[in-house]
Amino acid sequence: MSEINMIEMPKKLGKIDKPSIEEYKTGRKLYCIPLLYSAKDAPKDYVKLYNQYWTQVKEHVEKLERAGKANKIYHESIYSTGQDGLEKIKQENVKSYRIVKSKVDEGAALISLEDNRLLSEYIDWAMCLSIIRSTKVAEKIQKFYLEAEKRRDEYIVKRIDETLKKGEVGILVMRDENRIRIQSKLQSDIHVFLVHPPALNDISQWIKERIREKFKK
Repeated sequence: MSEINMIEMPKKLGKIDKPSIEEYKTGRKLYCIPLLYSAKDAPKDYVKLYNQYWTQVKEHVEKLERAGKANKIYHESIYSTGQDGLEKIKQENVKSYRIVKSKVDEGAALISLEDNRLLSEYIDWAMCLSIIRSTKVAEKIQKFYLEAEKRRDEYIVKRIDETLKKGEVGILVMRDENRIRIQSKLQSDIHVFLVHPPALNDISQWIKERIREKFKK
């Protein structure tokens, strides 16, 4: 994985939404954490920003929880619950694992967010797209990919709606481009709060600079 694309940045950086006091009392809340990764051979300056990001995420979540402690935890690509789910997260991303584990230790429940079959189909079509060179073939695979993406999104939205009960608070750890896609499909009583620490902008700027440097060569 190259230095430029070792993480996927959100297409749109948001700010924390502020529902009214009445909505606080009756609605459900979802604290959304952008899921970022770091490659093992990532540059030291990126790793520094990456570590700062996850430290700030923890601090921001703690501030948000003054309005309600998390009851449910959802993590992208996780289709298991309990210890199995935690181990899967740990294998994928140690930083997000630490956030999730701390909330589980405090009493929150890790909920399986994905359907394994739908997730596997989505990943397989994405992999096919990444290696296809023919435009005609790519167009056909793109159609299958988007259909798989739609079914996956629908499942995730339904899963959150069915498991996040009235008055409860959930934490969603998901790549921001995926969160943006499903957010408009969530039920109207689910109030979304975006966790957006300063280091997220710093990482975005770091990537832009790397891209500019690459095209100068």
